[in-house]
Amino acid sequence: MSLKFGTDGVRAEALTVLTTDYVSALGRAAAQVLGGGRWLIGRDTRESGAALEAAVAAGLAAGGGEPMSAGVVPTPALAWMSAQLGCPAAMITASHNPWRDNGVKIFAPGGLKLPDSVERAIEAVLLPAGPAAPAVVPAHGGHQAYADHIVSLGETLQGLRVVLDCANGAMFEVAPEVFRALGADVVVIHDTPDGRNINDHCGATHTQSLSAAVVAAGATMGLAFDGDGDRVIAVDHLGNPVDGDRLIALAALQLREAGELHHDTVVVTVMSNLGFHKAMAAAGIEVVTTAVGDRYVLEALDAGGFSVGGEQSGHIIYRDVATTGDGLLAGVHLAQFVHGHHRSLAELAAEVMVSYPQLLVNVKVRERHPHVAAELAAEIDAAEGALGGDGRILVRASGTEPLIRVMVEAATQPLAQQVADDLAAVVLARFG
Repeated sequence: MSLKFGTDGVRAEALTVLTTDYVSALGRAAAQVLGGGRWLIGRDTRESGAALEAAVAAGLAAGGGEPMSAGVVPTPALAWMSAQLGCPAAMITASHNPWRDNGVKIFAPGGLKLPDSVERAIEAVLLPAGPAAPAVVPAHGGHQAYADHIVSLGETLQGLRVVLDCANGAMFEVAPEVFRALGADVVVIHDTPDGRNINDHCGATHTQSLSAAVVAAGATMGLAFDGDGDRVIAVDHLGNPVDGDRLIALAALQLREAGELHHDTVVVTVMSNLGFHKAMAAAGIEVVTTAVGDRYVLEALDAGGFSVGGEQSGHIIYRDVATTGDGLLAGVHLAQFVHGHHRSLAELAAEVMVSYPQLLVNVKVRERHPHVAAELAAEIDAAEGALGGDGRILVRASGTEPLIRVMVEAATQPLAQQVADDLAAVVLARFG
């Protein structure tokens, strides 16, 4: 039982590294730590999802749980159902990873991501779950109730043409349904999951086909979800991607216009661009910065009583109405902002902030180095000196893969490239 919780649950190659035995043991340990009784289980569209769902259900039953299957649902829908029913939940997904991978995200009662202390407690009691034959009860109506919930938070999008890239994942049914219910003219791509095409050159990490579809359809904008639907990246009418930093900045301005930006503050992670911080300062909006991971964003939102936050990758949490990143909710809010201002997303995104050139280099390593920044402190200090005080450097271990991520922001692209390449070479020589 060597797998550990990463930034967002447990994730690995399905059925070989992330085995049914491990997932079953994880289910039993989770039930022991979080309590028995009713448990929700959801999954995305991966080929391995059904087998791993059965395994986690067996483990939950062995630990005293009463598993209920929500079937294929987006992660934010399962979290919402968990909050409505007041019970814990397990989501079988590897998010934006390829189809061969899978994973488990666990939510505490109320649809909340687990704090580190609870994850460590679950890891401490991981033991083989043993055979079990649980009676898994279908959780009927959750999909439609979630769709109705999102529609109830929206306003008419009549006259807006939007292209939705569903990543052949868990949003393939509910996202088009919601946008059509709000009156939008909807074009849908990558909505035919076959178990292996999830995130395959589509979705939030591959927006090229969405860009082409938006231009071809003469659409107002496009939205790309990831495999489990907790992330979204937008595309403007010209086909240009609009990343999470700009989406969060626009969300903060939208909420402030409505008088709903609590304490005039927004929460982001250390990966957000320096340009975001400068733009928010110019707008009079405070920024709280956390470690990478939407659960840390959620913790900061709750600690400060703030209303919105997220990650550059497109996780956006509207804390007044959600407990986790919700790509559909964020996409609906963005569409309403564009529609209500009668201006293009391209204009709004260009005005909201000016990005510093940012380079992210991923270096494969033999094993994880969670304290890599401290181990390379001298090299990082020297690299920061080369930036002349106008930029920043972040070196960190991936929470989900054997990678060290080197991020550099600088006043110019060539300088950012040079500093990133030099630091990446140091990382490779030391740890690769």
